[in-house]
Amino acid sequence: MRIDHELAKQWIAPNSRVLDLGCGDGSLLEQMQHSLGVTGYGLELDEAKINEGIAKGLNIIEQDLNDGLARFADNSFDTVVMARALQAVKSPDTLLLDMLRVGREAVITFPNFAHWQNRLHLGFKGLMPVSEALPYEWYNTPNIHLCTFKDFEKLCSDNDIKIINRFAVTDSHSKKPSTLMASLIRKVPNLLADVAIYRVTKSK
Repeated sequence: MRIDHELAKQWIAPNSRVLDLGCGDGSLLEQMQHSLGVTGYGLELDEAKINEGIAKGLNIIEQDLNDGLARFADNSFDTVVMARALQAVKSPDTLLLDMLRVGREAVITFPNFAHWQNRLHLGFKGLMPVSEALPYEWYNTPNIHLCTFKDFEKLCSDNDIKIINRFAVTDSHSKKPSTLMASLIRKVPNLLADVAIYRVTKSK
């Protein structure tokens, strides 16, 4: 289980309407349906993953996220979820605003490019980093707009988007961070966390 999936689920209300963008094989949507009783749809481009999700009984629509969410009416959903896909679309700012048009809230997760290991990798090796959170080489990565905690929060500020909650986490499942390390990650997320998880809404 990916840690960002588990933490994002904490912000999803039971029996709510959810749209999952870049849903893959629908694993997160399936978990939310079983544990929270949510209803909704997933959007995915990979045909093989779509077939996997449909085989699970999920409502998955084939769509490129770069085409936007025009097929959905305003406030169609309680929450729009996008796990590690924001950095892979052509216009993250446009899609984020569209998410908050069709949903009351949005939950977004993305790899933090400012993590200390990435900085060291670039500084000492002079090569683009490859890690659990960024598992691709520079020439085959789907990530075209890598960003940091600070980048995302500036994007929200520039577009009058309110940040409700934020998790700063590490992607390693080998062991749980110590209490001291967890506290440091919360205080200095841009340096110590490799995955960012945000819950946002439109500013009043």
